Amino acid sequence: MKLLIVDDSEEMRREIRSMVGDIASEIYECSSGPEAVTMYPVLHPDWVFMDIVMEPMDGLEATRLLISYFPEARIVIVTSYDDEYLRDAAHAAGASGYVMKDNLLELRRMLLAQTPDSGGQDRG
Repeated sequence: MKLLIVDDSEEMRREIRSMVGDIASEIYECSSGPEAVTMYPVLHPDWVFMDIVMEPMDGLEATRLLISYFPEARIVIVTSYDDEYLRDAAHAAGASGYVMKDNLLELRRMLLAQTPDSGGQDRG
């Protein structure tokens, strides 16, 4: 499984990596929306974990762009904002999910549910 973590915080990218690193075979990182839009067609990740608040392009716009070019992209918004408007905007942009940064274990569960050899079980 190949992942792309998109967050302007190096610390948050590191936390996400530590939470899912044993599940993924490859993990790549970007620090901005434009970088993610550029790198997606090069990497073809199975999943993208996308922050919302980034400059110069926020994660919702980056998600909209990626989905418009690659409708099969699976993008999960990973954010600190538990806001109904943002959840709706993420869904409208084409995001596959919305996970709070204070509940990164949910990312792990999501990936394990998609891993055929795990049987949906958390081995770590």
